[in-house]
Amino acid sequence: MPRPCAAVDVGSNSVRLLVADGSGQRLTRVMEITRLAAGVDATGHLDDAALARTLDTIGRFRELWTGYGVTDRVRIAATSAVRDAQDRERFFAGVRTVSGVEAEVLTGEQEAALAFAGAAAAVEVSRPTAVVDIGGGSTELVVGDADGRVAGSVSLQLGCVRVTERHLADDPPSAAQLIAATAMVTDRLDHAERTLAEQGVALDEVAGLVGVAGTATTLGAIHLGLAHYDEDRIHGARLPLVALEAITADLLARTARQRASLGPVQPGREDVLHGGALVLLETMRRLGVDEVVISEADNLDGLVASLT
Repeated sequence: MPRPCAAVDVGSNSVRLLVADGSGQRLTRVMEITRLAAGVDATGHLDDAALARTLDTIGRFRELWTGYGVTDRVRIAATSAVRDAQDRERFFAGVRTVSGVEAEVLTGEQEAALAFAGAAAAVEVSRPTAVVDIGGGSTELVVGDADGRVAGSVSLQLGCVRVTERHLADDPPSAAQLIAATAMVTDRLDHAERTLAEQGVALDEVAGLVGVAGTATTLGAIHLGLAHYDEDRIHGARLPLVALEAITADLLARTARQRASLGPVQPGREDVLHGGALVLLETMRRLGVDEVVISEADNLDGLVASLT
């Protein structure tokens, strides 16, 4: 009988655990915001406090997966913050100590492929489909063909933490800061369009968009008017472009404390959510789609699928 397994996604803003039984059915899924990417963009080094928070979380996650009977079928995958850090060996050594597992760093292309595999099949969306995964330090954009296979992907140095730290310092940000942040997003999307074109992918042919990870799911929850984060209601929700435009403008006009007062905004996301919203908004405009379908299934589900 297949044994249970566990996967941990160590992102720039959050750490997530998914435990599944031998058939791939979810046993538990949890998330904690640790902001591992704090300061990495400016210094190139992992912040001591952020690293400590992340390792403490992974250690507690180990207690969870062992409680479900998981022994050796575990993948711990890190993304942008660890890829960018010059002292990433501190992370690897720490994970080894608290979990007994050798962590791995996904390339942007691997991260994109996993996100597509986890998300595109989980919701109803038009094809050709693009999946956008907005993390803390990077954004992965992967486009499938009409048959649902990956046609091209790109990983961008663009995420909610990176955009906020670079250009949205004031609380709320100034008009000049918003212009600078938008220019940064536009520049990265220009790069994405050129890179995908080299792979034979034209963005104007994309018919449907799926948004995964915390920025997209939280914006979906706000659109639904939820008082609390409700994964079952968020999964499969459709967020129209016109609604996202209004939500983004509202978030940019609020202080972090005011954003935190919105029911579905999880603690630790309030000071970067507006940066992530800007990335999603400009991505939708670039693709020319009028809605994004929100998926709770993403690269974490792809990691678990690789173990089952």
